[in-house]
Amino acid sequence: MFITCGEALFDIFAQPSANSTPHGIGFDGIVGGSPLNVALGLSRMGNRASLFTRLSNDMFGRNIRAFMQDVDVHDDYCVATDQQTTLAMILTKPDGQPDYSLYTKGTADCSMEMSDIPAELDERDQVIHFGSFATALPESGGVLREFAKQQAGKRFIAFDPNARPIVIPERDIWHATVDEMLPVSNFVKASDEDLEFLYPGQPIEAFLDRCMAAGVDVACVTRGPDGAIAKSANGQSVDIPGRSVDVIDTVGAGDTFQAASLHFLGQAQLTRKGEAQKVDLEALVKFAIDAAALTCTRRGADLPTLAQIEAFAR
Repeated sequence: MFITCGEALFDIFAQPSANSTPHGIGFDGIVGGSPLNVALGLSRMGNRASLFTRLSNDMFGRNIRAFMQDVDVHDDYCVATDQQTTLAMILTKPDGQPDYSLYTKGTADCSMEMSDIPAELDERDQVIHFGSFATALPESGGVLREFAKQQAGKRFIAFDPNARPIVIPERDIWHATVDEMLPVSNFVKASDEDLEFLYPGQPIEAFLDRCMAAGVDVACVTRGPDGAIAKSANGQSVDIPGRSVDVIDTVGAGDTFQAASLHFLGQAQLTRKGEAQKVDLEALVKFAIDAAALTCTRRGADLPTLAQIEAFAR
């Protein structure tokens, strides 16, 4: 039912070296990438999920494809290439927030071409999610935004800018991406950190109003431990507090919120244009907050199953 589009990479977690070298760094690699994380979350919640991207034939890419098979994320829309896999080096700071260094130049998922766009989609795949830096980069971004425009009005479009200034520091590029994606999107989610970078000094409500003016059905802004604010086109507005948990790290929390929101809309059968605004907005946001909080109790983007979310919410 769901296609997610964009990067699939390896998160390489830095840690003290196991040898005696005082300045050595050890690494532990885990499959990641925001769109793949969303697909993982959707699959673990019991949905058919597919990924559209380029996957490398290198050792990282082979492991990503094997991982997708293990977690039941379909690779029918993935394009094989000899370009190398994107790597995200992560150092977890004392507050649990990730400090990223990304290696993206000339890599597989960042170098998509128009010919990669699927000629046909499975009729079961009615919801398409776009987001993160692959949507904003010159090569892959142009492809993904064109794909979104082609499918707008035919399928339900979701968007999460997931702004990464470490990859693209130019704010105007992100602005152009958001301005291009909002009018074709039915559901939009952003974080308060995204908005602090994109529109410094502007209140969260200004972004939600921007989404509504562009024709978005439902828009949410997450605020980490402080929960989330959301609006819908039919006038609903909610401000839901966060869940208090023992945070291991926050990697994948935003992707979990997105996956949980799309799952909720899918289960409510509100994934056609104009229908998502009818959702019980408070229930949707509470469910997504619970799911994201649960991910924060785990290391890396280890997104929960539906049963785990429901048990945690009790």
